[in-house]
Amino acid sequence: MTNHTDVLIVGAGPTGLALGIDLARRGVDALVVEKADALFPGSRGKGIQPRTMEVLDDLGVIGAILAKGGAYPTGAVWKDGRKVGEHRMFEPSETDPDTPYGTPWMVPQWRTQEILSTRLAELGKAVDFGHEVTGFTQDETGVTVEFASGTAVRARYLVAADGGRSLVRRTLGIGMTGETVDPHPMLVADVRLTGLDRDNVHVFPPHGDDGFLAIFPLAGTEDFQVIAQFPEGTAVDLSLDGVRATVAARTHLAPEDVTELRWASNFQPRAALADRFRAGRVFLAGDAAHVHSPAGGQGLNTSVQDAYNLGWKLGAVLREGAPESLLDTYEEERLPNAADMLGISTQVHRGELERGRATQQLALGYRGRSLSLDTRTDLPEDALRAGDRAPDRTVDGVRLFDTFRGPHWTLLALDTKPPTAVGDSVRVLEGPAVETYGTGLFLIRPDGYVGWAGTTEDGLAEYAKRYGLR
Repeated sequence: MTNHTDVLIVGAGPTGLALGIDLARRGVDALVVEKADALFPGSRGKGIQPRTMEVLDDLGVIGAILAKGGAYPTGAVWKDGRKVGEHRMFEPSETDPDTPYGTPWMVPQWRTQEILSTRLAELGKAVDFGHEVTGFTQDETGVTVEFASGTAVRARYLVAADGGRSLVRRTLGIGMTGETVDPHPMLVADVRLTGLDRDNVHVFPPHGDDGFLAIFPLAGTEDFQVIAQFPEGTAVDLSLDGVRATVAARTHLAPEDVTELRWASNFQPRAALADRFRAGRVFLAGDAAHVHSPAGGQGLNTSVQDAYNLGWKLGAVLREGAPESLLDTYEEERLPNAADMLGISTQVHRGELERGRATQQLALGYRGRSLSLDTRTDLPEDALRAGDRAPDRTVDGVRLFDTFRGPHWTLLALDTKPPTAVGDSVRVLEGPAVETYGTGLFLIRPDGYVGWAGTTEDGLAEYAKRYGLR
């Protein structure tokens, strides 16, 4: 017997969980399946960038993210058992009215997934664990997915959020273009240890043939994350004894100071981008579509942005009567965006770019794409345009991000008369001109980007009709 659903999401990492939440709040019947028996147990992706904080705010989990995480501490550089300097993790950044979350926030990946899974349950959905996909076929009306258990699910759309070794991507025959960012293998491990404070990220520069080693106190936990670089060709020992030996060889700590190994993995930093993000009724998202060096904290964040972009579009097609062509804009917008972030990750890894404004993802947008239409002319160079992230502000006593929060579109009418009739899928906010926006009409997409902008309503109705807005 084959079960049916609107959207089948393969993979219960941050990408799949975020997409499941977004679809659930839109009333879309979506199923998240995961081949493992539980959520991923490690801290691999621990940095949440300011733009992703805004996304998590909209998805209803920002309170838990703030409560369970913490700010990145200052780096302390060690030599011969003494602190000899400081290491700045990020370029200084200033908060302003446009940006409620000004700096990255540290939350171990396992905790982020735990929070997202709890939110999914609040919306009446749950991850279906122990379901390994073995294959699928698609036709004009849907996708039939087969599992190792012998069961099958029929879905109108399939989303591959199953990681860098994605079976779905390989089954589709979609290649990945990329490069090895660094030939040196890396260790990442979650441990319990004694002998180091939790007020600093502890940095131990390269010594002899060994690469650097850094130990992060993981915010909101008793754990530390160990990251170590090894000479090219090294077989990394992931056992407790192996991690102890690495820490003892490169720091002033004794092997027994590492009291517990909770999780460990090794990898070789690489950057790779899928040649396509869509094939028929199947979409690639997250690591299935792009693989980053962990430097700069872009992988998890770019992945959540994928889900946020795709979620409202699937919801519009499946529940709002939008044309299926809207789904073509997912690849159009996200593939070049992911390519940009891969470049940034690689630059940070190679020391060519500091972590700062470029890594916060606040400046990324979709100017010049088919969903971005600006009818204004003679704009100053620094003007907010269609395709840009819609910044936060207060309009006539109302915070914009409070107005944007939810699955709807928002029409801002700033010192400009709004249309007399607006459908129930659009929330209208009128007020005086505000800095950053100026005057005019701004139609804000459900994912917080300016879709359409104009000085009058001319062209607005046509744009709305094109994308299924009521």
